[in-house]
Amino acid sequence: MTVRLRLAHTADLDSAELAEIRALLDAAFGGNFSDEDWDHGLGGLHVLIRDGSGLAAHGAVVMRRLRNAGRWLRTGYVEAVAVRADARRTGLGGRVMAELERTIERAYDLGALSASAKGAPLYIARGWRRWEGHVCALSPKDGIVRLPAEEGSFYVRPCPDPAPDARPGLDPADALVLDWRDGDVT
Repeated sequence: MTVRLRLAHTADLDSAELAEIRALLDAAFGGNFSDEDWDHGLGGLHVLIRDGSGLAAHGAVVMRRLRNAGRWLRTGYVEAVAVRADARRTGLGGRVMAELERTIERAYDLGALSASAKGAPLYIARGWRRWEGHVCALSPKDGIVRLPAEEGSFYVRPCPDPAPDARPGLDPADALVLDWRDGDVT
């Protein structure tokens, strides 16, 4: 079966494509993909894979700022990764991630994502590392707020640096502080 991969910015997706992506995500997450989750996956680059039955896989990378060890890092944050049920375990998730990782490595200081228990093995196999430190968000109301629900399911992928000694690595002794988004803290 032939599959077609397409990269597109949110601005280049029409309403029918956006509806198709949302339907895939709703089905893949068993109805637990909220409007806030949807919003978090918009505004960046999307990877869409189609097969003879339609949209088979999707993932997006959006820009976020994460602070660690006293510096803010331009971060490619992976969102909305899903594979249609009948197309799972065929390598499509890996193809989506390969394209997202290529973008992250060329455009960002760091890659980051929050993984479900079912999704984590894919990311670990691809070299993503579970963040061992605290995870926080910079709240507009309360300042830095710890996100204990994210700890243990938060993964990072440092990007190759053309000058390896130019900046220090991540420090798990210091919290990773994410920029604020609605829905981060309930």
